[in-house]
Amino acid sequence: MNFSDLALAEPLSRAIAEKGYDTPTPIQQAAIPPALAGNDVLGLAQTGTGKTAAFALPILNRLAANPKHRLKLTTRVLVLAPTRELAAQIAASFTAYGRYLKLSVACVFGGVPIGRQERALFPGVDVLVATPGRLLDLVMKGACDLGHVEMLVLDECDQMLDLGFVHDLKRITGLLPKQRQSMLFSATLPPSIEEMAQRYLKSPVKVAVQPASTTVERVVQSVIHVSQTEKLALLANLLVTEDVVSTIVFTRTKHGADRVVRQLSAHKIVAEAIHGNRSQAQRTRALSGFRTGEVKVLVATDIAARGLDIPAVSHIFNYELPNVPEQYVHRIGRTARAGREGRAIALCAPDERPFLKDIERNIRMQLDVQALPPNFRDLVGLTAKLIKASPSAAEPPREERDSGRGRGGARPGRDPRAVVHADGRGPRREGARDGGGGRDGGRDAARDGARREGGFGRPEGARPQGARPQGRPGGGFGGQRSGQRRSPAGR
Repeated sequence: MNFSDLALAEPLSRAIAEKGYDTPTPIQQAAIPPALAGNDVLGLAQTGTGKTAAFALPILNRLAANPKHRLKLTTRVLVLAPTRELAAQIAASFTAYGRYLKLSVACVFGGVPIGRQERALFPGVDVLVATPGRLLDLVMKGACDLGHVEMLVLDECDQMLDLGFVHDLKRITGLLPKQRQSMLFSATLPPSIEEMAQRYLKSPVKVAVQPASTTVERVVQSVIHVSQTEKLALLANLLVTEDVVSTIVFTRTKHGADRVVRQLSAHKIVAEAIHGNRSQAQRTRALSGFRTGEVKVLVATDIAARGLDIPAVSHIFNYELPNVPEQYVHRIGRTARAGREGRAIALCAPDERPFLKDIERNIRMQLDVQALPPNFRDLVGLTAKLIKASPSAAEPPREERDSGRGRGGARPGRDPRAVVHADGRGPRREGARDGGGGRDGGRDAARDGARREGGFGRPEGARPQGARPQGRPGGGFGGQRSGQRRSPAGR
């Protein structure tokens, strides 16, 4: 099958031809025809398989065939994504595919000023790509009306559930028209995703292109057994001796990512961190530098394990093994893209061996064991000297340490902008203001960032046992805002 066989609108065919698209990927071949026919679609495929085009092209084709005058504050298409980076990437794809169509595409997410997004939505848009938290904020402010949505896409649903967006999704879908076309895409199909499909989709066409736990075939995978305290020396050596073009180093926690960046700087290795406690400007700058090649080492939590399309990543280093085996598959899926080959090297400490067994059981293969470098003892000693000579590499910056002092402050290593109070009121107003975007931007940054991706010392995406999902209280949409005092009549 070629794209010409899909009978897409001429402006769409011209745009995808200019992007060099000729043959649809398996998920595109399976999902585009039923989507063009107006059916609901349940798509199962790993990230990097072309899922965005699988839902964007049918949507744009329908908009092109049925143009309508835009109504204020409304959108015809709503695409929900779990992270800011993925939302921005999806919006960019819609813009690129629809470049010859007179369509309006908007993207909204937390961590940036909300006023600019309100102004963008005021005249109405054809396609709105959003993270759930910021979308609900805009709806509550009266800046967005979801009553005219004709097509809904839920992308990376399993990750949205992992990040705790289930209640936000229920509120959002409750505001949508009953008559609509819906598409749900996920890398895995746990019972929770099947329940979502039954709730949001009507007689969907199910398409799956490969088992969810299958790793990328072109990735050469190996593991090196090393103690936790000696990992940094090994990583620094591998970054120099391996033929590294660009690499993502994955850690489990945000504090761990910052620590690796500081300690690599002692080795004169330039690296940038990306995680939920970084401001949106910092995250955008880090990704931009990584894409252009200015930064060759990106240290990230699992926030970067899904959806990001960076074709030139040559190596993936699992500095800390994920405690959820499926995340390993998503992590190494950042390399060997666009027909290239890639390497994935895991650094396994003794206390992480149960994680390694779970990963090998999940991918149904054993990782090749790679030996330590012959001069490894000398490397460990050199690393210790370099870190000792560089105080900034041995401990957090002063402002980061001081943020844990005083009542209500963040613990050491946490960004004070992401402090969440025990009663769920979100970050303090002054911290939110520092994060950009005022109170609403800071609150949504906390929701889409620290609150969704785990707290200090806890893997991103993990929620404590028995913890109650944080967000607005009450079962229905339009309830009282968190932290707001109720009137006596409402008690």
